Amino acid sequence: MGRKSLKETRRLEIIKVFYQVAKKEGYENTSIAKIAKVMDINPSLIIHYFETKEGLTYELIDHILDRYLLIYTIKHKGQASLDDLQKTIEMLFSKKWNLLFDDGLFYTFYALAFREKKIKLKYKMILDSLRNRLALLIEQCNAQCITNVDNPQVAADFIFVMVDGAYFYLSMESDKKAYSERLAYYKQKAYDTLCISPIKVVSAPVC
Repeated sequence: MGRKSLKETRRLEIIKVFYQVAKKEGYENTSIAKIAKVMDINPSLIIHYFETKEGLTYELIDHILDRYLLIYTIKHKGQASLDDLQKTIEMLFSKKWNLLFDDGLFYTFYALAFREKKIKLKYKMILDSLRNRLALLIEQCNAQCITNVDNPQVAADFIFVMVDGAYFYLSMESDKKAYSERLAYYKQKAYDTLCISPIKVVSAPVC
C-alpha cells in the first residue's frame, strides 16, 4: 500500500524528461521523438501513456502544481505555527521558490492559456490552490491568536499578487543587488500585511 505503480512511475519519469528537454530547447522545439531519444526508448511507449504532446503538456502543468505546493510544510496538521507562516513567506520571496519551475516554460504555458481553455483552467487551479493554502495557513494562525488578519483570503490574494508581479518584473532585472533589494522590499510588505515580524537571522559568531 502507498507504493506507486510501475505505470505511475513511468509516467512521472516521462514528464520529468519532457520538462528538462523543453527547458533546454524550448517548448515549441520539443517533440515526443526528442523525449524518447533522451530516454533511449521507442516513441510509441510515450504515445502509449500520453497519446499526444498536448496530453503530456497537461500532465506537466499538473506537476507544476505539485511542486509549488511543496512550500506548505506544516509540522502539526491543522495547527500552523508562526514559524510555519514565516517560513512560507520566506520561501515565497526566495530564489528557491522562483527556481521550482523554469520561468521560460511557466510563461510559455501561461501564454498558451489564452488560446487553450484546458490550460487556462489548469493555471487557474494552480493560482487558486496556492492562494487557498496560504489563506488556510493564516486562518489556522488566527485561530491560535498568532495573527489577527481580518480577511485571510484577501491577504493571501494580495501576497500572491506581489509574488507574481515581483518575479515577472524582476526577471528583467540583471543587477543582482537591485534584484535582492526589491525582493526584500516586497517580502517585508507581505510581513506587514500579516502584521508579523520576519524570521530573525542569527549572525555567525565572530572568532
